Amino acid sequence: MMSIKFLPLLLMICISLSACSDEPNDAVVEPVQKDLIKAADVSFLPEIREEGTIFYNAQNLPADVLDILKESGCNTLRLRVWHTPADGRSSLEEVAAFASEAKAKGFKIWITLHYSDTWADPGSQTKPQAWQSANLQGLSDSVYNYTKKVMQRLSPEYIQIGNEINGGLIWPEGAEANSANFITFLKRGVEAVRDVSSTTKIMMHYAGVDADWFYAILKNQQVDYDIIALSYYPRWHSKNLIEVESAIARISRTNEKDIVLAETAYPFTLQWNDWTNNLIGEPGHLVTGYPASPEGQKAFMLKVKSMIIKTDRAIGFAYWAPEWVAYRGDEASNGSAWENMALFNFDNKVLPAIDVFKD
Repeated sequence: MMSIKFLPLLLMICISLSACSDEPNDAVVEPVQKDLIKAADVSFLPEIREEGTIFYNAQNLPADVLDILKESGCNTLRLRVWHTPADGRSSLEEVAAFASEAKAKGFKIWITLHYSDTWADPGSQTKPQAWQSANLQGLSDSVYNYTKKVMQRLSPEYIQIGNEINGGLIWPEGAEANSANFITFLKRGVEAVRDVSSTTKIMMHYAGVDADWFYAILKNQQVDYDIIALSYYPRWHSKNLIEVESAIARISRTNEKDIVLAETAYPFTLQWNDWTNNLIGEPGHLVTGYPASPEGQKAFMLKVKSMIIKTDRAIGFAYWAPEWVAYRGDEASNGSAWENMALFNFDNKVLPAIDVFKD
């Protein structure tokens, strides 16, 4: 770990006082830089492009989102894969075409396998319709065969065996309460990855920073993986950044694994740009000292990056849905629930927080 000089007591007091103000707390101590996974989850982009949405770079010129991200220093794209989605979005076919384009632009690929036809998260891990009638052995084989198929098709640098699997995956058989099945499914997914590639890094993904118990189970059950992946959103997890930084360091140290923040984001406003309810939009969702403003969004992301840099085995972060603007118009009730969290303002011009990807 890089050695960091302790701040004098007076400076510590000043920093503590500044955390109570409404100004962005951007006094981030930046240690010597290290190579990081600087990722963006742009899984919505193929759909957004089809709507004819135009984005603008810092010079206010029309530009493709991937080009804007690449020029900013983003080096990895995180892409979700659904098994058989009803509308074809995030299908293996769509992701394969998109990943090919991204690789041609020089991005590394980070795949998050949901093992579902739709969203998988702590509240929902619905198994694919195609697997509904399978018994336990059939489900285990399906996990292996499907994971192997994805690996052979996409050849990603990183892959998650499940998405936010706090409560297991492939419910009900693979729910965390059915721990033996849960561990079996994880191990079959890992086996498939290892059988295809000796270089792809495997992630296990938990939503939140209260994850000690979860990774202790994986360690006790000797689950083979490379990287701990945490989601971190202040609204749902913790508004105490000291607590978050401590958790990142502790979890990685205890489990002797590298660690990433697989998902994070912050609002640049609490306003909205369409008629779709936003997931984050109240003052109580914010971290003290980091207002919902372009400057506050940038300061928060630089603080997160600083925490990653300072933590010995922390190796990167991913900004979730930076492109999910109000792409269906300002009166759409089926548009974006995230446009105030994007890295583009309501005119689709890139925001200052894009600088988090710079070296």
